[in-house]
Amino acid sequence: MVSMDRRCPAAHPEDPTECIGPVVVTVLDTVNAGADGCEHHAARLLASLERGRVYALPDAPQGAAIRVFTAADGIRPFCWVDGPRTEPSQLSNAENRKRHGRR
Repeated sequence: MVSMDRRCPAAHPEDPTECIGPVVVTVLDTVNAGADGCEHHAARLLASLERGRVYALPDAPQGAAIRVFTAADGIRPFCWVDGPRTEPSQLSNAENRKRHGRR
């Protein structure tokens, strides 16, 4: 577990939440810049990226990357920011699929 004063690299500076568990995955953006993170912050980071990817670290528990990918699907980008969300870029992937009648 990582403390608030020393959270995982995937934790956005404005995200007030603490890490949940150890650092177990790497999240990469489209140019392969990445950050290692706990499952919680990795999912929140992945949800905030377009076409991001997640990979388990060598010592990660089985299914860590899949759990992060699945969680990110239902998380809105920059979910710690308050305010109305009406644009597709402000909604989760799951919300956008539902809006367009897709599963």
